[in-house]
Amino acid sequence: MNMELMVRDAQGRYLVATAEQILEAARQVIDWKVPRGTLLTSTSLARDYLRTKLGGYEHEVFAAAFLTHEHRLIEYVEMFRGTINAATVYPREVVKKALQLNAAAVIFAHNHPSGDLKPSGADRELTQTLKQSLALVDILVLDHIIVAGDRTISFADSGIL
Repeated sequence: MNMELMVRDAQGRYLVATAEQILEAARQVIDWKVPRGTLLTSTSLARDYLRTKLGGYEHEVFAAAFLTHEHRLIEYVEMFRGTINAATVYPREVVKKALQLNAAAVIFAHNHPSGDLKPSGADRELTQTLKQSLALVDILVLDHIIVAGDRTISFADSGIL
């Protein structure tokens, strides 16, 4: 049995959904499943959430999940968009956003559209820079998760952070 997902266009006609439309719908569903205030204390929940948010992009996206002191989700923000293999991240902007949201902790994430899960030297260096910058204003970096398709790696679980 061949099953196709359909979407309705502006004229009310139903058309076969594109891969991008399906991925966007998945991103909306994960927002309903993990709303503001959800506890993100489990690495597996954070990984699943971030894999759904970042897994289908064909360009690099650097995101942050800003959390309360109890590790409840305040807001997920896709902060920087890059090319197929890099995204420029500005620590000053990350600190500004964390302070604006009154965050006590943060989980960073970015995707590797190439499918290579291995953290680069630049990934490790950026994480340390962000950790040091946020520590100056008493904000804890809990993890940095890399998403490569349907696979993830956690810096915290890997001992990198």
